[in-house]
Amino acid sequence: MSSMHIENPETLADGSKNFDEDGRAKRTGTWVTASAHIITAVIGSGVLSLAWAIAQMGWVAGPAVLFAFSFITYFTSTLLADCYRSPDPVHGKRNYTYSEVVKANLGGRKFQLCGLAQYINLVGVTIGYTITASISMVAVKRSNCFHKHGHGDKCYINNYPFMIVFACIQIVLSQIPNFHNLSWLSIVAAVMSFAYSSIGLGLSLAKVAGGGHVRTSLTGVQVGVDVSGIEKVWRMFQAIGDIAFAYAFSNVLIEIQAKMWSIMLQDTLKSSPPENRVMKRASLIGIMTTTLFYVLCGCLGYAAFGNDAPGNFLTGFGFYEPFWLIDFANVCIAVHLIGAYQVFVQPIFGFVEKWGKEKWPESQFINGEHAVKVPLCGSLNLNFFRMLWRTTYVVITAVIAMLFPFFNDFLGLIGSLSFWPLTVYFPIEMYIKKSKMQRFSFTWTWLKILSWVCFIISIISAVGSIQGLALDLKKYKPFQAQQ
Repeated sequence: MSSMHIENPETLADGSKNFDEDGRAKRTGTWVTASAHIITAVIGSGVLSLAWAIAQMGWVAGPAVLFAFSFITYFTSTLLADCYRSPDPVHGKRNYTYSEVVKANLGGRKFQLCGLAQYINLVGVTIGYTITASISMVAVKRSNCFHKHGHGDKCYINNYPFMIVFACIQIVLSQIPNFHNLSWLSIVAAVMSFAYSSIGLGLSLAKVAGGGHVRTSLTGVQVGVDVSGIEKVWRMFQAIGDIAFAYAFSNVLIEIQAKMWSIMLQDTLKSSPPENRVMKRASLIGIMTTTLFYVLCGCLGYAAFGNDAPGNFLTGFGFYEPFWLIDFANVCIAVHLIGAYQVFVQPIFGFVEKWGKEKWPESQFINGEHAVKVPLCGSLNLNFFRMLWRTTYVVITAVIAMLFPFFNDFLGLIGSLSFWPLTVYFPIEMYIKKSKMQRFSFTWTWLKILSWVCFIISIISAVGSIQGLALDLKKYKPFQAQQ
């Protein structure tokens, strides 16, 4: 988003200016609003796999890994907060996106690598959301089937038609110009996210309170009983990736493209007190609240299901009743992801369309807008390139989702690929460069060690998720109904 320069900012009745010093609308955000944005942005579909992740590692390692990721995420977010303005963290020039922050502090080559990491993450998320939404739609039909025919019925449902339905909805929504300006989208997403997360938490608590024997242990699933030794190792690696996905936070700190959710977090904060100080406080509160929620969902889910915890505790049918509440939770997931898909796909659309306009500025196919009257909606501007490109992208992501419809494996892969570069590497490198830290000093050394440790964890987590995908592909029969 380019900055807007205004020569004579409008003066309000009380004498204050309507715009900040950079010509943008006056920022009014506080640590309270920033904390709320962080919580609603971070808590999402990643919470659904936490019970399974805890089950793979057990009562000791599971919560410990959750807390470790929360600490690392908070620590690097404080480093990132100091990089919002450059060169001075209080009075320097504002950077409006994560990639702009990287460019201002690290230069062009790192900026390109950051952009690559961001777009890989965004593509992965859109594919993952297609998988998750279709699974939730299938779960609604299966829930009604179980209620009608009994829990012993197989209730086979093919999820491909639901992926196609989801893709068709996204194709339509993708053609809406300025979709990112629909501010109600963030409200709907936040409400849906909290609704299904809270329902899952409540059902787990009710199941634990209701008694019944489930097998849990300090080390999670048991070798020789639940899994083989090598399978235990692979699953633990994959579980780390699932937890990393749940803490996909750093992109949000500067932006999840502010023009989309109106939550360019730090860029909504007023400059007094300094944004970096307010942002650090908001990060602490937001991550503490999120971690508490995650620990409750993961641990209560494990206590409810034990070592047999399903990969998705709302679609794996550890719960059957009340069926209407499970249906409602899964509808909330689907509605949330329909909107969230557009939030994450808009930067991809914008990047390609901007490149096309710069490459072929005279092309009518790429730049021409055509007004079309839509009943009940008024006039809609259509662009042929935008229509073709966006439809093609949605179709490709849907096809990939059909080829790899595995919830836990894909979430683990996305988390492992995005956590290290976006949450750890770039914030640490920017902080080192910005503070002009001496090489091989004590702080420089342990920051580098932290980055390398997280890199190794991300690698083994990615390998575990890829192994899980390969294993599931061997068992999977395309076009066969899902159980």
